[in-house]
Amino acid sequence: MTDAFELDGDVAIVTGGGRGIGRAVAIGLARAGASVVPTARTEAEIEAVADRIEDEGGDALAVTADVTNPDDVARAIGETEDAFGSVDIVVNNAGMNPDDALGRPEDVSSEGFDRVLDVNLSGAFEVTKAAAEGLLESDTGGDESDESTADRGGAGAVINVASVGGLVGLPRQHPYVASKHGLVGLTKSMALDWAPDVRVNTVAPGYVSTDLVEELEANERLRQSIIDRTPLERFADPEEIAGPVVFLASDAASYVTGETLAVDGGWTAR
Repeated sequence: MTDAFELDGDVAIVTGGGRGIGRAVAIGLARAGASVVPTARTEAEIEAVADRIEDEGGDALAVTADVTNPDDVARAIGETEDAFGSVDIVVNNAGMNPDDALGRPEDVSSEGFDRVLDVNLSGAFEVTKAAAEGLLESDTGGDESDESTADRGGAGAVINVASVGGLVGLPRQHPYVASKHGLVGLTKSMALDWAPDVRVNTVAPGYVSTDLVEELEANERLRQSIIDRTPLERFADPEEIAGPVVFLASDAASYVTGETLAVDGGWTAR
């Protein structure tokens, strides 16, 4: 059964793959056997991730791209296919939650709202759409000589990285919550259209210790309020999100599509 978690022969593209959750996911997919293309706007960050993967014996290609730029998205998919021949796995992790998108509804700028949805929701849609041909033609999943896997359909997999904010409301984070709820809905509708050839799922992390929440963790009152609200009583490490993503990308999740897996330390169980 452990072989079902292996991704040998698969090619994965990870947006926002230069740091935090994206970095951990890219490395995790590579350790499971996939060739990995981390993408982000910051070249130095994704180059460092690609170097780490290659140092560990994996295959990687760093490609700079802005998910809100259609030309960048098309180029990223094209370079991935040129290097590795296919795109079998898409992890839509690129996201943002800037200061001008925080606050009570009357305090949120329209520009901030639009920018968050452009990156977090529209970006995920555009990347997945650009990779559609390769995903729908993917044939790397399952062993055709194994009767238990031969009739399971295609191997393409999309994993959207949402948030507990895609499952519940979060005060003063309206554009972010709207975008993450949108990702959950997008996951369900794409899963219906692309089954059985491509599985589409979401992970919904709770609070994860990354540079994006450094200021929050530094505020003892806010940090403690989150810990008190989380049954496991801590923030997650980025690597703890990578494991569920690898699972959803693998044959171990061959009968899972259209689902959202909360990886939140029990936050949404309350």
